Amino acid sequence: MSASFLDDDLGTGGVGVVFTSASHDLGDRQDAAARRHALRRLASGLGVAVAVVRQVHGRAVVRVGEAELAEASGGLVDLGREADGLVTTVPWVALAIRVADCVPILLADEDAGVVGAAHAGRAGVEKRVLDAVAAQMGAAGATRLTAWVGPHVCGACYEVPREMADAYARVTGVPPTTTRWGTSGIDLQAGVAAQLASLGAEVHAYDACTLTDPALHSYRRDGAASGRQAGLIWLRGGRATWGDADGHGSVLAKREREDTDG
Repeated sequence: MSASFLDDDLGTGGVGVVFTSASHDLGDRQDAAARRHALRRLASGLGVAVAVVRQVHGRAVVRVGEAELAEASGGLVDLGREADGLVTTVPWVALAIRVADCVPILLADEDAGVVGAAHAGRAGVEKRVLDAVAAQMGAAGATRLTAWVGPHVCGACYEVPREMADAYARVTGVPPTTTRWGTSGIDLQAGVAAQLASLGAEVHAYDACTLTDPALHSYRRDGAASGRQAGLIWLRGGRATWGDADGHGSVLAKREREDTDG
């Protein structure tokens, strides 16, 4: 896999999982055409359709089904809806969560054929967006979750006013941190970990700090100039059915067939 990715596919046999790096900018500070190009390039590189929403630090969840995929163009499914969670049962459709310092959380029940994704910053943890995604996955048949938690700003770098840290602690049960500057902060990872534990999820965490790692985008480090990286999760298997699929499934499906044939 190219240098645009932090690591090779981190998923399992039936589920693909990737976290991108600062080599890609998938954010909205660029013009709409450049953003679409970046997302389509990512879709082409992974061999999947990529579904995105307008993230607003809430807890709304969008179910991505065949109807939503009918308008896929160049591998991009831009749903245009405000949400911070996505769920699908359709193979070869990558649910994308774009972040700079917030936590991208990717969820799967491989046996049930269901994947989900959540965008959790401070507000998302407080509003328990993870619970909302898990509930939608449960409605689709998921019973046993595996989670991949992507890079985000760490508790030693997420500086907030003391009043905000105390409010986060009251809602989440996670005490305020002391940052490396000696000020008050909050620990997103601890809040996410507690909620995943309550869901009984098996967790794989990738804890690189976005603020201190130059290979990652960080709004807190770079301000308005910051781009966005993404966490993406998809189901493998079967044929791709999204709008302009080539009729033979994705690039990754072709690779699997070649590996099997060869």
